[in-house]
Amino acid sequence: MIKLTKLNGEHFVLNADLIRYIESRPDTFITLTTDDRIIVQESVDDVIQKSVEYSRAIRTIPGLT
Repeated sequence: MIKLTKLNGEHFVLNADLIRYIESRPDTFITLTTDDRIIVQESVDDVIQKSVEYSRAIRTIPGLT
């Protein structure tokens, strides 16, 4: 899950596994696997970074480095 911010300043948490693609137009549009679209304040790069961090966190085996 990643924490993002809607354009109105409201924070929400999104399951990053549902992201189909992200666009910059100039606002950041996230299209989900459900075909829903969300516009967020974060940049495309920020959303990607948060998604990668989430993915690494759930796939990391505790105790192994």
